[in-house]
Amino acid sequence: MSKIQPVVLSSLLDNIDSPEDIRNLSLTELETLAGEIRDTIVQTVSRTGGHLAPSLGVVELTLALHSIFDTPNDKLIWDVGHQAYAHKIITGRREQFATLRQYKGLSGFPKFKESKYDAFETGHSSTSISAALGITLAKHLKDDDNRAIAVIGDGSMTAGMAFEGLNQAGHLDKNLIVVLNDNEMSISPNVGAVSSFLSRKLSGKTMRRVKNHLVEKLHVSDVGENILHILRKSEESFKSFFTPGMLYEAFNFDYIGPIDGHSLEDLLESFETVRDNAQGPVLIHVLTKKGKGYKPAEQNPDIFHGLGPFDIVSGKPHKTKGVPPSYTEVFGNTMAKMAEKDDRIVAISAAMVSGTGLKKFAEEFPDRLFDVGISEQHAVTFAAGLATEGMRPVVAVYSTFFQRALDQIIHDICLPNLPVTLAIDRGGVVGDDGPSHHGVFDLSYLRFIPNLIIMAPKDEEELQHMLFTAIHHNGPAAVRYPRGSGCGVALACQFKKLEIGRGELMLEGEDVLLLPIGNRVYPALEAAGGLKKVGINAAVINPRFIKPLDADLICSWAKKCGRVVTIEDNARQGGFGSAILELFSRRKQYGLKTCTLGHPDTFVEHGTQRTLWKNSHIDPPSIIRAAIKLMREEE
Repeated sequence: MSKIQPVVLSSLLDNIDSPEDIRNLSLTELETLAGEIRDTIVQTVSRTGGHLAPSLGVVELTLALHSIFDTPNDKLIWDVGHQAYAHKIITGRREQFATLRQYKGLSGFPKFKESKYDAFETGHSSTSISAALGITLAKHLKDDDNRAIAVIGDGSMTAGMAFEGLNQAGHLDKNLIVVLNDNEMSISPNVGAVSSFLSRKLSGKTMRRVKNHLVEKLHVSDVGENILHILRKSEESFKSFFTPGMLYEAFNFDYIGPIDGHSLEDLLESFETVRDNAQGPVLIHVLTKKGKGYKPAEQNPDIFHGLGPFDIVSGKPHKTKGVPPSYTEVFGNTMAKMAEKDDRIVAISAAMVSGTGLKKFAEEFPDRLFDVGISEQHAVTFAAGLATEGMRPVVAVYSTFFQRALDQIIHDICLPNLPVTLAIDRGGVVGDDGPSHHGVFDLSYLRFIPNLIIMAPKDEEELQHMLFTAIHHNGPAAVRYPRGSGCGVALACQFKKLEIGRGELMLEGEDVLLLPIGNRVYPALEAAGGLKKVGINAAVINPRFIKPLDADLICSWAKKCGRVVTIEDNARQGGFGSAILELFSRRKQYGLKTCTLGHPDTFVEHGTQRTLWKNSHIDPPSIIRAAIKLMREEE
């Protein structure tokens, strides 16, 4: 008797190298494939870190879109892009997916250079509708019948830019498709099922043909127009009772939904109907669950939105013992302590309460914490309004997202000189999220604004004092601090006001002056130690303030040393080093030998912070080499 051979189950995913490979799969096979993709995402992100919950929530949606639409001829634009992991896996990057967010590996966001299926580079929210509308209009002008599909989350829909895109799209009346990925709406099962059923019936092929035919016939007479008006009102009232479609139909969009975003059958049917029948702008409302298929992410979608490596079984992140608290954590705790004694302090977040460390503040002072959604411009002007009534608002936003509110910072805060504090988290390179998230431009785009004081702490204790200083300053102030753990110094029990524009001499020396700012101070001190070993005595100043600079301290030591190296975790162009060179020019301190270290005039790719600091020559060995080079230059 021969032995029974074990059954070897092949993976569907192993044979998926492009969307063409999924278009002939059965519904059952697509459902199986969805499970395999989820497993792959969880396994990979547990090792690399990343945006887990958003990507798990759109697996079926991704498969349905690529199944029905002719990508890459039809253009699929992911808003923000952090939910595009399934998209990457089925568009020829399955074998590279293990390199996700690793140095020289796949980006965590859509990238032109990675794939022809990445129709638009994203990273910031609420851009997809505008981009897709531009693509749609361009195709129309070229007589190209292919479609553009924007996939935007309900969070991104809170930003004004999304509505600006909707507004123009409704006016142009072109064949734009917007998929609203709604993972927050609370609908009970019965109502949701009925609503989805009604939407399919009202939007299905047969119903659309009947509706269009009826409209055509009734247009021919005044009586017909009156009947048509009544029918439209009845349909709108009926649909709006169950759906929020009236909002989008006010923008001249044909509204379809809500649809179960995890039912491939419903998604395929709805997308096929739109593809074959829709004329003009259409919004398809899809309900999904963040973290779908992985219980810890389903239960804590906020924690699993973006995270580092974690244990799959427990869902707990891998943590190194003895790591100091992060700057973000110190910021949040300091805010809560200050708010205990000063009821003027209010905190503002743009949909990042936990991410900016304000969860404790929200728990202790719920009436003084305002989450305004993904609306950085509004957040800043809202803070300005609070400040006019004697409040001391603190706007906590990542550096890369503060870029979106530059006009409001200039016009609404700094021009009237209002006491608003900008808490700029993630200043400098942030690591694996890459160029769309690095905060390497804030010193450059804030430094030129009148009335604004800009500070950067060397460590977590100095962050506490700078926040206290900013709160008690009668004008606008920005405190810029990096991502990641602090330096391990003891935290202050009592906060103190720093003298505005006063730096700190950290180390005396006569050969070269090292001028680091913020998180580059300790690397500069380490470099000074290395220079000492080769006979070079370096002076080190912690300027504390980018604006105003401690001109007397800096210029006096620059004159003593004759050689100056500036170091910043910011773009060299227009940054801290530029400020120092401008200072020397104003003070007519000519003849100094200078070197400015910072990020070059390119967008910094993703990688660990340590790798990126090394690549941009702002780590201790690079500082040592720059100082030695200055020393060797001819007199």
